Amino acid sequence: MRNETIKSDISDSACGYRRVLEIISSKWTVLVLHALDEGSKRYGEIGKRIEGVSQKMLTQTLRQLERDGLVKREVHPSVPPTVEYELTPLSETLMLHIRQFKQWTNEHYPHVQRAREEYDRMNEPD
Repeated sequence: MRNETIKSDISDSACGYRRVLEIISSKWTVLVLHALDEGSKRYGEIGKRIEGVSQKMLTQTLRQLERDGLVKREVHPSVPPTVEYELTPLSETLMLHIRQFKQWTNEHYPHVQRAREEYDRMNEPD
């Protein structure tokens, strides 16, 4: 038996973990955080680093991350103004776990792929 303790409430109102999943469940959020894990970047640099992200989605993601306190946006007075984004101390604590997800993926995703292939073979229509 895995866990013989009393199961905790996983409803939206009671489960803090679900609230964290709301933040990191977007692939764009995790990819932006990974891009910024390399150091502060300008908007265009982030966009170039993340294949397939639209300007609209990148803008929305950066705004949400700033709202959540996970990204700091700094405007430098110049002509035109220069804007840089960087991780905050709060996001640094989250990055410890996101890096672990990346490590898990590197080590175990091939097993997931094989399981999917096997499942698809076993469930092919005759």
